[in-house]
This record gives sequence, C-alpha cells and structure tokens, in this order.
Amino acid sequence: MRKTLTLQNLGCASCADKMERRISKIDGVISASISFAAQKLFLEVEEGKFEKVVEKAQQVCRKIEPDCRIVY
Repeated sequence: MRKTLTLQNLGCASCADKMERRISKIDGVISASISFAAQKLFLEVEEGKFEKVVEKAQQVCRKIEPDCRIVY
C-alpha cells in the first residue's frame, strides 16, 4: 500500500532526514521518503500494517521534532 501523507510543522531538513531513516526501519515499512520542501511523507507499507506504521511514524516524528504532525 502506497500513501502520501502531509507533515505539518516540519521545521528543518536535517530533522526530515533523521525521521526518514528511522521511519524506514519500522516493521512493515517497504519504503519511506520525506520531501522537506513539499512537507510530504511518501510511504509504502505491507498490507494490513498501515495504521500501526503511521502510529509509530508519528512517535518518531514527535521525538525528533515535537510540533511535527502527520496528517492523512
């Protein structure tokens, strides 16, 4: 399953890079990339794992940048 999600309040490119690397390691993620300029998270996830992956990705984002939110 492929989805494009919006990242709100993503403030720095370095943070986006850290988020991308950590989100890519979440169980069920096939691929993940973040466009800082577009404020988007491009996510490919195994079937049936989307909700859990997004929940864990949100935790990753908040640890790195507390005001950042994933919107879908």
